Amino acid sequence: MGRYSKEPDNPAKSCKARGSNLRVHFKNTYETAMAIRKLPLRRAVRYLKNVTEKKECIPFRRFNGGVGRCAQAKQFGTTQGRWPKKSAEFLLQLLRNAESNADYKGLDVDRLVIDHIQ
Repeated sequence: MGRYSKEPDNPAKSCKARGSNLRVHFKNTYETAMAIRKLPLRRAVRYLKNVTEKKECIPFRRFNGGVGRCAQAKQFGTTQGRWPKKSAEFLLQLLRNAESNADYKGLDVDRLVIDHIQ
């Protein structure tokens, strides 16, 4: 059994999901994860669906060498952005897993916020 990099402060009021050995690019997934950090779960799911449909972009801040500019990145205060579809779909599966884990524990799914993602 694997371990998590951060344990929650109150395990009774939190849920976890984890993925390992995913067939996605690390740099794209890192930027996608940073974009949904601190978002409510419902908003994060809607945001990732919009990314797969190219309605909203993922801002590339750290790993931005060779990344082209897009107008949708202006709302994040940067000029570079992409639409990493495969990373967004994998993170969407993880969020659905976390949502079902929260439902199983009896937590209110509408009040869930993504606290730690890595």
